[in-house]
Amino acid sequence: MTVVTLSLIHSVALSQKPPGEEDYYRIVTLPIPDGVQLEVGGMTSLPDGRLAVSTRRGDVWLIGNPYMQGSRQPTFKRFATGLHEPLGLLYRTVGPHKGELFATQRGEVTRLIDTDGDEVADEYRAFYKWPLSGNYHQYSYGPIPLPDGDMVITLNLDWVGKGASQSKWRGWMLKLNDKGEMTPWATGLRSPAGFTALRDGSIFYAENQGDWVGSGRVTHLEKGDFAGNPAGLRWSGEPGSPLSLKPEDVPSTGKPMFEVAKTVQHLKVPAVWFPHTLMGISTSDIKEDTTNGAFGPFSGQLFVGDQGHSKVMRMTLEKVNGKWQGACFPFREGLQSGILRMLWGQDGSMFVGMTSRGWAATGKSPFGVQRLVWTGKMPFEMKTIRSKPDGFEIEFTMPVDRKTGEDPASYSLNSFTYKYHSTYGSPIEDARTVPIRGVVLSQDGRTARIVADTTLREGYIHEVKAEGVKSASGTLSLLHNTGYYTLNAIAPGELANVPARTVASASPNAMHDHGAMMASTSEKAGVGAKATGKGKAIAPTKKVVASVSAKRVVDMPATWTNGPDQTISISTKPGLKFDTEKVDVKAGSRIKFVFNNNDDMLHNCVIVKPGTANAVGNQALKLNLNGAKLNYVPASADVLFHTNILQPESAESIYFTAPTEPGDYQFVCTFPGHSSLMQGTLRVVK
Repeated sequence: MTVVTLSLIHSVALSQKPPGEEDYYRIVTLPIPDGVQLEVGGMTSLPDGRLAVSTRRGDVWLIGNPYMQGSRQPTFKRFATGLHEPLGLLYRTVGPHKGELFATQRGEVTRLIDTDGDEVADEYRAFYKWPLSGNYHQYSYGPIPLPDGDMVITLNLDWVGKGASQSKWRGWMLKLNDKGEMTPWATGLRSPAGFTALRDGSIFYAENQGDWVGSGRVTHLEKGDFAGNPAGLRWSGEPGSPLSLKPEDVPSTGKPMFEVAKTVQHLKVPAVWFPHTLMGISTSDIKEDTTNGAFGPFSGQLFVGDQGHSKVMRMTLEKVNGKWQGACFPFREGLQSGILRMLWGQDGSMFVGMTSRGWAATGKSPFGVQRLVWTGKMPFEMKTIRSKPDGFEIEFTMPVDRKTGEDPASYSLNSFTYKYHSTYGSPIEDARTVPIRGVVLSQDGRTARIVADTTLREGYIHEVKAEGVKSASGTLSLLHNTGYYTLNAIAPGELANVPARTVASASPNAMHDHGAMMASTSEKAGVGAKATGKGKAIAPTKKVVASVSAKRVVDMPATWTNGPDQTISISTKPGLKFDTEKVDVKAGSRIKFVFNNNDDMLHNCVIVKPGTANAVGNQALKLNLNGAKLNYVPASADVLFHTNILQPESAESIYFTAPTEPGDYQFVCTFPGHSSLMQGTLRVVK
């Protein structure tokens, strides 16, 4: 009797488990034959339903039966080989040929032509070429077709400790006609792996955090636009350039990009910011939902991949006062590798092409192709967020419970921005809670108008949370309860009829005062001292001296008259790795620990108790808006010592006394998305 009762309780508990992403969008993995290194760089579909995939190793594969119909396995045939890291692929009809593949190599767009019908390319014909410097960072992407029959490509900047354009047109988007003739389109691009043309011809591109790029973002590009990184402006004086702006015309003040754009001609602010680590860490491909409902309730919206976090995000757009803006939302995590390419299948599913070599990702596989398939179940989501003259309107995918939907305590608003400067990335800046005056719920329960009790700030990202909202049945919470809206222009219109100050100025779910919260958390985490550009510590308040001394000391203690007992130097290497996996120190010895970040992204180094690296990394992920301010070091007793977050090509030394208890302690980078891969062992011995 007892066993049966416990079994029933367990079954009921399982049945009441809240639905997750997998209940609405399942992942189907395509099996890849041994010996096929399918590090996806480009992906396109053929009229007969097959996929064509280019790989970073220089091959192009034709994949038959990618839908695995009839339980049959996909087939693989190599169509071309010997290309130079092709990171884009397009099938299109050209001239007398039935169809050709266009691959973008590092130095050219190449037509791959099968002249005898044996499904192997016989001709590799250059369509358009550009010069190369030999720098490893000179990736090239596309082509993407435009509705008028032309196509566009993008060229990555070099990396020399900062973005550089060492050969012509690096950092540009270029437009090509069917004759292979080029027109410079826009510049200011840094690492433009993802871009798309909507059905109306509007071009959007996704950017990754880096120098001049505080966080991931998606920008609308018209001819003559400058997207923010000045390196490509080196070529603005060339014939055909649509703008005359020079690198020296772009100030590195650290002011928000929205403010700088008021005085710098052609500077184009993003339509949507993707807050770094809160959404992803490396935006990639963009795909407009053209499936007419076959992929769920998001027809006409856009999906954006993330390479580092192995996930797909969702984006909505609207145009207000002639300016594109909109919101981004989480969508589907848990894919097997780093997402670089996405493609609609003929059945309305989404193919996702992935690779991680050198660009490490949370997905553990080195490469792969998977399909996202809608199960037909309606997810309870914020479908979209729209700007209103006094706040925002949330539209839900299904009606909401009136009691929670009308309650201001179910929602919270926060706003913040990023610095626009030559430094790599930016912390979250000027974060503030936005008080909520009230909420107006529509009669059908599908839209909630959140009325702010203060004027919203144009140019800022607004975090919109609906943590307390339930579905009309009262059984479902939102699958994802947070969206980030980029407010470039406040929508005109009538104000909502909500009496002033009818509720408390901030809901219980709202973020506390940022200054107080960050100071409190910093004291607990022992990171109250901030480092200057030269690595000198600014003296913290007396209250935090002890914790700072215990966690991060950047000056050798005066009592170490004979210096450290041991100096350890650890650096980074490509692929989110430390160059040293294990070091030995004597228990209780005096250690000088030197961390060199010679990578092209941000890292820290945190020394933690044995077996806690993954837990500390997960805690760093949950720091949310406070993460950058706290150097992604959580307030945890498992954290023993740490460096701050370091810019590329920089170093920091810390001093500490090794634990007296022998054991396999760990060092880990807690920058979000890095901790699962970037770990090492600090073995303390007697």
